[in-house]
Amino acid sequence: MESKESSLETSTPNVSPSAAASNAYALGLTQFQGFWIPSTRVPTSSIISFQKYFQALDDDIIVASKPKAGTTWLKALVFTIVNRHSYTLSNTPLNSANPHQLIPFFEIKLYRESPNPDLSKIPSPRLFSTHLPYPMLADSIKHSNCRIIYITRNPFDIIVSLWHFFRFMDDWSVEDCFEMFCRGEEGYGPFWDHALGYWNMSLEKPYSNVFFLRYEKLKEDPVAQTKRLAEFLGFPFSMEEEKTGVVNQIVDFCSFNNLKDLEVNKTGKMAETILPSNKLFFRSGKVGDYVNYLTPAAVERFNNILEEKLSGSGLTFK
Repeated sequence: MESKESSLETSTPNVSPSAAASNAYALGLTQFQGFWIPSTRVPTSSIISFQKYFQALDDDIIVASKPKAGTTWLKALVFTIVNRHSYTLSNTPLNSANPHQLIPFFEIKLYRESPNPDLSKIPSPRLFSTHLPYPMLADSIKHSNCRIIYITRNPFDIIVSLWHFFRFMDDWSVEDCFEMFCRGEEGYGPFWDHALGYWNMSLEKPYSNVFFLRYEKLKEDPVAQTKRLAEFLGFPFSMEEEKTGVVNQIVDFCSFNNLKDLEVNKTGKMAETILPSNKLFFRSGKVGDYVNYLTPAAVERFNNILEEKLSGSGLTFK
C-alpha cells in the first residue's frame, strides 16, 4: 500500500515524444504517477485534489474502467439495480439523462469543478466512477469497505472503439491508436498495468470489495452477470423479482440498443464535455469488431506484449 506522501507525489508534465504527432488525443497525454493521463481534459490538479480530500464511505459504489471498456453500459446497470425501488423503468432518470451524468467521474467532473466538492448531500449509497488506475485512487477508498466494480474488455476492441470515439477531434489512423497502446502510452495506460491493478485487488481476499467484470461475459449472458452484479452491490434480486421478470426487464432497458435509441442519447449533449453529442457513447457495442480494422500481424504483436506484461498474474485476454 502506498503511503499518503507517495500517493500524492506529482511529476513534471511530460508529453510523450513518441506519441503520434498527428492527433490531438496523443498530444494531450501527460505522464503522471506512473500512468499516462489525458491532462487536457483531466488536469493533474484534479487528481491530486481527489486523492487528498475524498473521504470514502463504506456503502459507496464506484464504477472503474478504462475508456471504451463498457463504462456507459455498466453505469446504466448499476444505477438501475441500486435505484429500482425508487424508480420504475418508465420514470427512471436514465430516460432524460446520460448514465455519465447520473454516476459522475471523480477526476473528470467532481474534482475538476471544485478541489473539494461537498458530497455530503448525495443520497446513500453514493455512486461514483473513475478511469483512474487502482494505485491512483484516494487512500480512503483503499482503506474502506466501499464496493468497486471494474469492467474491462478485449484490448483490441478498446483500441478500435477509442479510435472511432476521438475521430471527431482529428483525422488520426487506427494504426496511430494501436501504436500508442503497444507503447503503453494511451490515456490512463498502460492497459496492462491498469487491468492488473484491479485484477490483483479482486483476488486479494476471499471477499474482495473489487468485482472484476469482463465486457464479453456481460454480453454473453447479461441476465446471469446482472444477478451477480446485484449480489455484489448488496442489492440482490428477490425470488419474487426473478419470477416476475424484473431482472430481464432491467437487462432489456439497459441494453445497448435501448440506451442508444433513447432521445437523450440520440440528440442530447452534456454541457460540460468536449463531445458534440451523447450518441458518440453508442457506436456498435459488438465483440470482436477489431478484426475488421486490425491485421492478424498486429493482433499477434500486441498479444505477445500482453503475454509478457501479464505473465504469472493469471489474467488473460482472448
